[in-house]
Amino acid sequence: MTMNSQGSAQKGTLLLLLISNLLFCQNVQPLPICSAGDCQTSLRELFDRVVILSHYIHTLYTDMFIEFDKQYVQDREFMVKVINDCPTSSLATPEDKEQALKVPPEVLLNLILSLVQSSSDPLFQLITGVGGIQEAPEYILSRAKEIEEQNKQLLEGVEKIISQAYPEAKGNGIYFVWSQLPSLQGVDEESKILSLRNTIRCLRRDSHKVDNFLKVLRCQIAHQNNC
Repeated sequence: MTMNSQGSAQKGTLLLLLISNLLFCQNVQPLPICSAGDCQTSLRELFDRVVILSHYIHTLYTDMFIEFDKQYVQDREFMVKVINDCPTSSLATPEDKEQALKVPPEVLLNLILSLVQSSSDPLFQLITGVGGIQEAPEYILSRAKEIEEQNKQLLEGVEKIISQAYPEAKGNGIYFVWSQLPSLQGVDEESKILSLRNTIRCLRRDSHKVDNFLKVLRCQIAHQNNC
């Protein structure tokens, strides 16, 4: 790999992140995976759209997490009770870019698929749970609903990438059940807020992994290993 090709790949990634951040700041949604029902999109363009979308979703999660803490987490005693584990922690995933580059692309794609698919149920429960909190801010609820819709687009994009690049790997993802979700329906307001905060934190953590893994795959597959 030449210095020029490496620099081009890095510039491409930075441009995608800039576009995603501008979309968020200007409250503009990313392009749909399939425009006007036309799904004849090249693999490279698919990756570009999916990377922008995944970064946009992670930005939404981060924004929602910050706003949730501003609204509900106001003392250190509450923070002591925060749960550090996440339902998807048992899923073996690379810790950084160097490790991710050593994972076969089809395996990394299915890890991404597992994380995106497994977020559907907790997202739905999050929307229900936030709506049930006294004086729940509309801003947080609207963010959660937007993430739910964008996550469907992301899932569609990842599935299309698998179908195009590694059709033999389709259906090999692992679906995780979030065991703590029933507690969101509890009557104790503090316990509900704690569960909701941990759900947002874990979803944000998983979205960060998806975002990073997709950037690695974009380099490996769509840009001929120019990472």
